[in-house]
Amino acid sequence: MQTIKRSCYCGEVSEKFLNKELSLAGWVNTKRDHGGLVFVDLRDRTGLVQLVFNPDLDANMFDLAQNLKQEYVVNVQGKLINRAPHLINDKLSTGKFEVLVSKLIVLSKSKTLPFQMDNVESVDEELRLKYRYLDLRSPRNHKNFKMRHDVILTIRKYMDEQGFYEIETPILSKSSSEGARDFLVPSRLLPGTFYALPQSPQVYKQLLMASGMDKYFQIARCFRDEDLRANRQPEFTQFDLEMSFVEENDVKKIVEGVLEVIWEKALGIKLNLPLASMSFDEAFAGYGNDKPDLRFESKINDVTNLFVGAGVKFLQQVIDDGGKIGAIMFDSKKFSRSELDNWVAFATTKLKVAGLVYIKFDESGNVESPIAKFLAKDFFEKIKAYVSGVSTNSTLFFIAGKYKEAWAALGKLRLELGKNLNLMDPSKFAFTWVERFPMFEWSEELKKWNTVNHPFTQPQKGWKEMNLEDIRSRSYDIVCNGEEIGGGTIRIHDTTEQAKVFEIIGMSPEVAQKSFGFLLEAQTLGFPPHGGLALGVDRIIMTLVNTDSLRDVIAFPKTNTGSCLLMETPSVVDEKQLKDLFLKSTVKPKE
Repeated sequence: MQTIKRSCYCGEVSEKFLNKELSLAGWVNTKRDHGGLVFVDLRDRTGLVQLVFNPDLDANMFDLAQNLKQEYVVNVQGKLINRAPHLINDKLSTGKFEVLVSKLIVLSKSKTLPFQMDNVESVDEELRLKYRYLDLRSPRNHKNFKMRHDVILTIRKYMDEQGFYEIETPILSKSSSEGARDFLVPSRLLPGTFYALPQSPQVYKQLLMASGMDKYFQIARCFRDEDLRANRQPEFTQFDLEMSFVEENDVKKIVEGVLEVIWEKALGIKLNLPLASMSFDEAFAGYGNDKPDLRFESKINDVTNLFVGAGVKFLQQVIDDGGKIGAIMFDSKKFSRSELDNWVAFATTKLKVAGLVYIKFDESGNVESPIAKFLAKDFFEKIKAYVSGVSTNSTLFFIAGKYKEAWAALGKLRLELGKNLNLMDPSKFAFTWVERFPMFEWSEELKKWNTVNHPFTQPQKGWKEMNLEDIRSRSYDIVCNGEEIGGGTIRIHDTTEQAKVFEIIGMSPEVAQKSFGFLLEAQTLGFPPHGGLALGVDRIIMTLVNTDSLRDVIAFPKTNTGSCLLMETPSVVDEKQLKDLFLKSTVKPKE
């Protein structure tokens, strides 16, 4: 058995080691045989360093070096020397040096790889996920996971300085009747009963406040059995916190402090605090969603009044039916007629709207629009005054319909145009708080009211005298570059108020007791006012490293079907295991 004692990592080779004997270990990244000499780039998680094998030093060792292949694991010893000036590689931090190897030990060989390592990003994702341990060897992934480590360590240090306790909560938890679908775990010791994997530590952190812990945080694993996409995984990590005797601004101040130290540590960027803030109503009115991307302008304008009596019959009909007309303006692009037609097709086919109207102004003052013939000559001057920023070379896009549907479609169109026109600068980080979400929303399918957030969210003061659709909650999301990276609320701590919320959403006292009896009991035994928030760790890392997929920042992610190609899970289990759990499968798995 070989004993290995490394002098340093490959990427740490520097001037201080010059003319000294080094012991290095890692993977063969590339090999170049120049006949008289063999050059090898040795790689570990920190980077590369060039090795030189000279037959004059040891003929046997040179023969061994000639037989090295990509991804062999080796240990070398040798002297660090300067490269010849004309051979310096300025692209590498170690590019001024090379190791003249005097001893080579092959620790592990590799058969032919399923894909080449020099361009991993171009390999099909399913193949990379099947051999995820190879994929993770890439410099990009090492950078991503070093970033993840640094962020989590930064969070822990900051929260300790702010007087928080880090407390772990159970993974085997209780299924509740609210939220997404649970992952269930059958109990062997209590047949017929099930644990649920936690969707979040929500009820536990509230119980910790009842315990007088006052300030809690956790880097928590969470599980949700829901349809997957690029920014959603069945298991994920969140930074969870809860505080007693606080208002919204107290929670926001802690979160802003966390984000400040993360961005400074990870990217050397100083955030401008306090962060911007807007209400949910303002966000939806201006951007058509609750997570606005503020890296570019082009807000939605309500131009309904402008079209009242303007002579466009189908738009007038929308107004008469109680609908609205919204417009977004872009002046960074001169759209051709074919491009405008393509955007009309996109809106009708992808966004499922009845139609998309445009008005295009050119530098000569001419107007191009399918509705131009229906409008008075002074209409176009009116719209310039009505919509801020409209001038020559501006194009406005209009969607009409019911407010929520039309504005949601405008929001999606705004984002698609922003991407198409390269208006989303990846080096820019535009934060905003979105606050005061609706407390309740009507489900047409279920014919009942539901809470927009979890049912422990506290409504605004004076809510009992208001119409349900007008009530706002004491809630707050933090958004960066159009991605919700966290959200939280001030919680209900009064039993009467909690019972009223359950009543509105149609949850009977029996169901409430069955699902949340432990928490309702705690509310009667000295329950402090409290609030908190959870930040999505995976989404924060995704934002920092500028990728659009959570799979790039989770070590062993699942595919969009919820499967792990590496471990081949989920998998069939032995019949005896099912029998021990008093279970029987009624579905035969696909071959």
